[in-house]
Amino acid sequence: MFLDWLEHHLLPCPTKHFFGIECPGCGMQRSIIELLRGNFLESIKLYPPLIPMIILLVLLVINLKVNSIVLQKVLKYIFIAEAIIIFINYILKFI
Repeated sequence: MFLDWLEHHLLPCPTKHFFGIECPGCGMQRSIIELLRGNFLESIKLYPPLIPMIILLVLLVINLKVNSIVLQKVLKYIFIAEAIIIFINYILKFI
């Protein structure tokens, strides 16, 4: 199965390799695999910012076609929330 192959061929994190600490994106690949398998809760446990990131990307693509000022404001707030979620997730990894 493709997901099994993908799970065994994850890209290594250069930050973790060179400095020994996880980067703010560590866990995203495993989270995507779990999401593709349908394990929604496991995906959130591995990398909580993934779902808001997917929503943000979908809305960004829609905004390219629609170009709505209201959607641009919504995107701004979602981006800020996403950055906060990534930051909190990164801090919690060290606790």
